[in-house]
Parts: sequence; C-alpha cells; structure tokens
Amino acid sequence: MSAVMTLALMPGVTRGEAAERPNIVLMMCDDMGWGDTGFNGNAIIQTPELDALAREGTVLDHFYSVGPVCSPTRAAFLTGRHYFRMGVWSANQGHLPEQEFTLARMLKSNGYMTGHFGKWHLGTLSRTISAKGKRRRPDLHYAPPWERDYDASFVTESAVCTWDPGIGRRARNNPYYENGVPTDENVLGCDSRVLMDRAVPFIEQAVAREQPFLSVIWFHAPHEDIQAGPEYLARYEGHGEAAHYYGCITAVDDQIGRLRRKLDQLGVADNTLLFFCSDNGPEGQTPKDRSKTRRAGSAGDFSGRKRSVLDGGVRVPALVHWAGKVPAGVRLDVPLSVMDLLPTVAAITGTEPLPNRWLDGENVLPIWKGEQSKRQKAIPFRYGEFACLVRGTHKLIIESASDTSHDRLFDLSNDVTESNNLADQHPGLVGSMRKELLEFLESAKSSHAGEDYDGDHTKPVERWRSLSKAESSSLQSHTNFVR
Repeated sequence: MSAVMTLALMPGVTRGEAAERPNIVLMMCDDMGWGDTGFNGNAIIQTPELDALAREGTVLDHFYSVGPVCSPTRAAFLTGRHYFRMGVWSANQGHLPEQEFTLARMLKSNGYMTGHFGKWHLGTLSRTISAKGKRRRPDLHYAPPWERDYDASFVTESAVCTWDPGIGRRARNNPYYENGVPTDENVLGCDSRVLMDRAVPFIEQAVAREQPFLSVIWFHAPHEDIQAGPEYLARYEGHGEAAHYYGCITAVDDQIGRLRRKLDQLGVADNTLLFFCSDNGPEGQTPKDRSKTRRAGSAGDFSGRKRSVLDGGVRVPALVHWAGKVPAGVRLDVPLSVMDLLPTVAAITGTEPLPNRWLDGENVLPIWKGEQSKRQKAIPFRYGEFACLVRGTHKLIIESASDTSHDRLFDLSNDVTESNNLADQHPGLVGSMRKELLEFLESAKSSHAGEDYDGDHTKPVERWRSLSKAESSSLQSHTNFVR
C-alpha cells in the first residue's frame, strides 16, 4: 500500500491538549437503503459489525440524508448547510465552494489531522478531465479535498465499480487520487478494502503523533456498478444476482470491523466517536424476485427510493457510537440529519463554527445523549420540482411557491408510507410550515448568490433554480435557519 504523507502537529497545540479531544470517524455508504442492515431488521444481509455498533451505541431511527442523491448529501454532510446554498443541485452538479466552512477546516484549525477516503463527488479532481464530462466541467468545478483542508486524501471524483475500482468503464477519467496524484497502486479487488488500506495508515500516523484526527470514510458500495468478490458471493449462494448487492454491504461491514480492531489495538477506541449513515435511499425498483437484479436494496416500509423526497429516498440507516458518552442499545425516533454533524462535532470538540454563517443543522449532542427529546429546527429538503419540510412528526411537500393545490402533509408517526394527505384537515399547520419552507428557500437563494461569504464577491457558477416562476422574492425572515 502507499505511504500517507507526513504530517506535523498544528502550531500552538500540545500533545496533552490533543489527547483530550475525541477522534472523529464519519462513515457513509452509497445508495444503501434504510432496510439494508441487520440492526434495521434485514434477515438476509450479514452486517455483524454494524449490528454490534448499534447494540453498543445509539441507532438514529429517523435520520435524513437530506439529499435524495449523492452530491447534495455530501455537501450538507461536510458543511451543516443545505446543498442549495452552494448550488449543488443534484448528483454530478456544482461543487463545494472554497469559501465554505467545513468539518475539515473547523477541526484542522483546532489541531486535528484531517483525512478523506473513498468517494468525493463534490467537484472535479482535475482542471482538465472529469468522469462526467459536460455534466461537470473541470474548468468550472475543480474542488479537490486536498484544497479543502484535508491533510491526506485517497479519493475518486465519482462512483467506481465495487470490485476492481481501478479499471473498467467507471474508472475512465475517474482514477483514485492519493494526496492529489492519480495512482494505480493497490486499486484492484474489493473497493472497500482498497480505501480502508489508506484510512488505517492515516489513523496510525495520527495516533503515533498523538494528534486527534478526523477521518471521513465514504464507501462506494453498494452504488452501481455492483460487483462482489468471490468470498462474498460464496456467502450468498442461492441468491442469484442479488448476491452481489448483499456481498458488497457485507464487505463494507468487514472493513468497519477491521477499523474497530485497529482502533482498539492502538488504544484509542474509547476516545473515538464513530458515526455511520447512507447518502440516500436504494437505487431503482426491485422486482418481486430479488434474485434477478443487483438493485436489491430495501427502503424498509417507506415509500420511494433514490431520487425521491419521500422517506424511502431520504431516510437512511444511521448510528452513532461513543463509548461512555452516547447510550448503548438505544433507538432514537427524533428527526435528525447530516446537516447536524458540523454543529454537533463543533460542540463535542469545543470548536466554534463561523459567526454569522447560515447553518441549517443544529447541535444534537443532547439528543444523542438522551438529555433532550426534541430538535429546535425543522429539516428542509429540495429536489427537482419538490420542496419539503419535516417539523416534528409532520412532513410537508410542495411543488409551487404560490399554488397550494398540490401540497401534501403527512403525519410520519402513523403514516410511514406517506399515503394519507392531511393538508385539507390542517390548513393552519400547512400555512405555517409552508411559510417557513419558503423563507428557507429565500435564505438559500441569498447564500447561493454569495451573500454569506463576507468580503467575497465570487459569483455563482450557475443560476439559481427556482421552485416555480412565482417563487417569492420578498420574504426576508430567515431566523429559523440561523445558528
């Protein structure tokens, strides 16, 4: 395997001070459905390591990726902000602006070593080539992790095959970049193992230097192209093509177990926070006979899949494990999202987010600990023709800023399939949530125009995408979305 670049302690940070702060490992799968893990009830897919984390930690039972596709979720994950603020409209669109205050920037300023491993999908890694060609122009959307405050990185621009990721159609113009340099070293076999081969040495080096670390590990599995190795196919003999999907998830699980054993061996397991989720719901529609397709993901009882703002497209498996700090064996039903990660990690590490910067997430550490049962902020969504808001147990979906005839309101506490529209029965609640949602959109529009970046006159690469031609431009109250 390749060596990780040599890194030094941040100026002004002593080794003793560094040891007091927890290490942060944030993991995410790609296109894994809510129902694809044992801890969420899957009886076929073997996920013993994730199930152990769930027993020893807290399952986030009502957790939203926010984006129903890859890139939007990733932008929100790293910034605590909705992806529309950055112009990351959909997969392979937009990029992570250099002005954004990210988890990596925040923790690097606090003495952490920072590393990112696996999928990136937040801009191109070259100024001249892109895996997606015209969909993401490299001259406009160059935004690699090594220029976004990561000390070490091993990443691809977009999806690769889950077996032999260094070759094949998805590897075309889409190689692994190691610390900014394309590499063909150790990029064959199981992709989850390939990327963990880089994450583990990074963690070893941080521990040797007695520096706290942030390690963001974004697995490609089980995104297409879905191919499991022989060892994993053998575990699912008799399941036909679905064995590839099941095997890819078990491969991820094995690597998470490998990571946990390494943390234990290094003596830092008890001082390391582990977080896991998926970036959106499962791909495609699965026929009754799952053995005939590799798109065998399960959204559980929820309606919708990837590319849908129904819960099956955005409610994903998630858990948090932090020995002695987060309760064991608990399932939380409070609505949470990837946008909560930055403000929560800020609270955990004693690091301040930027003042006067719109944040759509909130510090949910008291919820994780069981000290608080409700969140303060609603959770906004936006994709294609639809905008949504989750407030408590209710979810509102609208299609127009002015036409209310297609508004849908659901009570998620007793309608997980989102089949009973209550909009006509609760006009006051719809009006309140609609107003809050439109205020958010207006706030996001201002952010997209660059108004959050103090003293910076950078213009957005692409024009704002309105919900409808009638979208209001007069709403100015954004208080519900301010930190």
